[in-house]
Amino acid sequence: MADVFRLFYGDAPIAHGEFSGGPSKEILAVVHRAELRDGLWKDTFSGAGKTLSFSSAPQGRTEVEKKRLRKRQVKLGLYALLREITGMRPAWGSLTGIRPSRLLYEQMAEGKSPEEAAKALVDVFDVSPSRAALLVELETMQRGLRVLPEGTFNLYIGIPFCKTRCLYCSFSSGEIGDGHLVEPYVEALLREMDLCRAMIEEKGMRLRAGYVGGGTPTAIPRPALEKILDRAKKAFPGAVEWTVEAGRPDTIDRDMLQMLRDSGVTRISVNPQTFSDATLRRIGRAHTGEDTVRAFTLARKIGFDDINMDLIAALPGEDLPIFSQTLDRVLDLAPDSVTVHTLAVKRSSKLHEQLHLQGGGQHGLPPEGEALRMTESARSRLSQSGYFPYYLYRQKYMAGNLENVGYARQGKACLYNIGNMEETASVLALGAGAITKWLFDRELRIERAPNVKNIEAYIARVEEMARRKRKLLFSEESGEEASR
Repeated sequence: MADVFRLFYGDAPIAHGEFSGGPSKEILAVVHRAELRDGLWKDTFSGAGKTLSFSSAPQGRTEVEKKRLRKRQVKLGLYALLREITGMRPAWGSLTGIRPSRLLYEQMAEGKSPEEAAKALVDVFDVSPSRAALLVELETMQRGLRVLPEGTFNLYIGIPFCKTRCLYCSFSSGEIGDGHLVEPYVEALLREMDLCRAMIEEKGMRLRAGYVGGGTPTAIPRPALEKILDRAKKAFPGAVEWTVEAGRPDTIDRDMLQMLRDSGVTRISVNPQTFSDATLRRIGRAHTGEDTVRAFTLARKIGFDDINMDLIAALPGEDLPIFSQTLDRVLDLAPDSVTVHTLAVKRSSKLHEQLHLQGGGQHGLPPEGEALRMTESARSRLSQSGYFPYYLYRQKYMAGNLENVGYARQGKACLYNIGNMEETASVLALGAGAITKWLFDRELRIERAPNVKNIEAYIARVEEMARRKRKLLFSEESGEEASR
């Protein structure tokens, strides 16, 4: 239920239990009463002088499904009360999950058209018509790409090093420093690759799409990255797509790009996040907007015809005009895909730490509603320029409770991103902090095998990480082992 409260009250403290105090402007006390009577659930929610009551029939066939759908009923009731109290209507309505598209496909599985399914999300979950329409556009782009051919999997390789750590970053990556961990990390990664190659051959599976992320893979020396790519292509041949996150323009030069091209990489990401140099300094990125232009132009000259660019809406110190200027520069460059992220203030980020130390001060964050205006502007302008949404996901603590959306030109949607975000593809994940996710279709379930996040621990325990994957891939009763 805490996620529903956060839709309206952000990161305010939440407590569950008995409340004996009287009315208070500082404390919102919500009471939920429920009883099953005459075959119906009777739910009453009260708070801030308002009371709402609902009746609903129990749903679901299995016990797990019944529990899940009952929780959904209660969340919808709580959402209705909080909307009544605050007068707010979040863009995604009562939805708090990472993948809103899952509900669209759930409705379509019942025989509804995409448009009918979207209307159900508006009617049942109070999703805004704008976001429901976004899901319909996304479904159109995903047709024929969402589900992998039988016997295939996707591969993720994590390079957890960056030149500097961005203010908003919460990933399990480390600043590269003097680079003393790079060589032992690469050797451990190659060892894990060799061990997993044997498993995949034993399973008789083939790779569809590979993705090298981080961190910033291009932050490590070129020969080290070349060694990783060479081993990966030999261990897991046949992929129709290979992506490398060349995200930081200050890590890209002609030799690096030529090596990526010669290694068979088909798609790269060159990520400005913003073209405002003042913002780049503020968020801890050691490059300028012009560095991004230089890197992108060089990549085009070398022959890359599938380049993504990432932007972030609602960065500290930015407003709609600044964001629009960034969008102008991106559209001038005409990449093949554009990913528009909404700033998420993660608990493990430096930004969250600074906000906390300032006693809740906003650190120059845009005002309420600005993130929505930015993302709506991006969607409109990208659509006018021939880009369409092809994958979408949400995170906790996002500005405006919004979303991250990948837009692409026709024929340029990233296969790895679709399979990973929709969880319609098994993903073999290598490296520190990487999480393997395997689909078991007969049971309609996903099992996970996480690698430890700490780089030194990963190096020391790489054989154990491979054993976790073997247990997952070959045991009938696989279970997730704790990442510690």
